[in-house]
Amino acid sequence: MKTEFTKMHLLGNDFVVIDAIQQNFKPSGKLIRQWANRQRGIGFDQLLLIEKPRPKSTHFYYRIFNADGNEVAQCGNGALCVAKFLLEKKLCTENPIHLMTMNNLLELNIEESGKVTANLGVPIFAPEKIPFISMSTPPIYPIETPFGRFDCCVLSLGNPHCVIQVNCLDQVPLEDLGTYFNQHPHPYFPQGSNVEFMKIRDPKQIDLRIYERGVGETQACGSGACAAVIAGHLLNRLAKKVNVKLPGGPLTVRWEGKGSPVFLRGNPTVVFQGTID
Repeated sequence: MKTEFTKMHLLGNDFVVIDAIQQNFKPSGKLIRQWANRQRGIGFDQLLLIEKPRPKSTHFYYRIFNADGNEVAQCGNGALCVAKFLLEKKLCTENPIHLMTMNNLLELNIEESGKVTANLGVPIFAPEKIPFISMSTPPIYPIETPFGRFDCCVLSLGNPHCVIQVNCLDQVPLEDLGTYFNQHPHPYFPQGSNVEFMKIRDPKQIDLRIYERGVGETQACGSGACAAVIAGHLLNRLAKKVNVKLPGGPLTVRWEGKGSPVFLRGNPTVVFQGTID
């Protein structure tokens, strides 16, 4: 049975978006891994699935699957792409759009320019809710690894994030540390973690590289950009609104401080539409 899909990206962070309301589609880890393969499949970082709303007070239920086939709870860039998909497919005419994930309610505002701003919710710092295992005091945790000792800011935006500030991004052990933190079981991160290496240029600009759990290093990651800005703000080194430069290009993040939601702004793009068996 053929499945219709739309290939999208935001700064090279690429997705396959599937409408599972108007067609019957049941995801499986094996199928997602096959489709995610960049040589033998479609190729993508995440598969995004749109289902009927639960609860009915929202517009849609939004599911996210990493390239390894595992379902996760958050993808900021993916949410921006889903908003544009819903608009172009005329599946929703309301603005803002409310999406429910497995553990969070997202609000998406579409601008006339085509850019989208997502309210990704209030960050979580309680270690047991991230989840993260540590005996030290937040917000900075010293973590010993086979690649050295790192001072990490750890938080959740639906998925765990580990943010590390550095002076240079060229030589950081991103792949090694990302792989290490996502070994199962791990003494610090029972469910693994995204890893962000951040270089602060000034209070309103940072450079960022990101290892996404279940994917590897990506060109961009919206929730990772948000996590980095939150970490820098907690350290009193960043402003409330920050331009984040990633390998794929820039994103804008705004956070007012503890107890406030974080906002992500970017310009999603449709690449092509197709069908696959």
